[in-house]
Amino acid sequence: MSRLDQLPASLRTALADKRALKVIAGLTNFDAASVERISRAAGLGGADLIDVACDPALVQLAAEVSGLPICVSAVDPELFPAAVAAGAAMVEIGNYDAFYPLGRIFDAAEVLSITRRTRELLPEVVLSVTVPHVLPIDQQEQLAVDLVTAGADIIQTEGGTSAKPFSAGNLGLIEKAAPTLAAAHSISRALLAAELSVPVLCASGLSSVTVPMAIAAGAAGVGVGSAVNKLNDQLAMVAVVRGLREALGCAVEAAV
Repeated sequence: MSRLDQLPASLRTALADKRALKVIAGLTNFDAASVERISRAAGLGGADLIDVACDPALVQLAAEVSGLPICVSAVDPELFPAAVAAGAAMVEIGNYDAFYPLGRIFDAAEVLSITRRTRELLPEVVLSVTVPHVLPIDQQEQLAVDLVTAGADIIQTEGGTSAKPFSAGNLGLIEKAAPTLAAAHSISRALLAAELSVPVLCASGLSSVTVPMAIAAGAAGVGVGSAVNKLNDQLAMVAVVRGLREALGCAVEAAV
């Protein structure tokens, strides 16, 4: 039995159907009011999963207001067990966008070390690991294979912070998403070539214009953060989540 079988049936189905939508509150976002707004919008907008900072209180808050399964993100494995005890359905290493402006870079060896330690602490919990976009694509491919061998159940891509969009409108949105789309395409095919059947989540820099491209590139789902969490208006947040849901070709079914 796969660890993924422990996930709620609705999330498993979304991954299998390649239409999973994760709303990301932010790895460094410990503002309870902000997480509450984002979580409520995720539930009302029809998301499948919400990703919050690794804090037990935020896990409980997000679950209560969203009605969705909760993923917690961190780069310190020792933080994960308490969040799982509070009800998190899965844990995630990364993504690393918040650290790059600080000059903090994660290389392949460190990500593998964090992954192995997390698996030691939580041998039965679903584990998603982000592949750093600062690595060349061929190294991203190899790291993804190594991460699955080390115990990762889901691989996530990133790339929004390295994108340099210079066009307005839809073209600019595509330029913004290009790095993570390229990673999703390459990593998904590398995993298939290695006969490793794990979902790939494409995240960082995506919008309603580019989430269908992520699925076409080989992703089983998408993670969207700033398109939602940068907004302050609840109705606007819900509208964006619904737009993302519809862009994935799905009818909106609010969880709350």
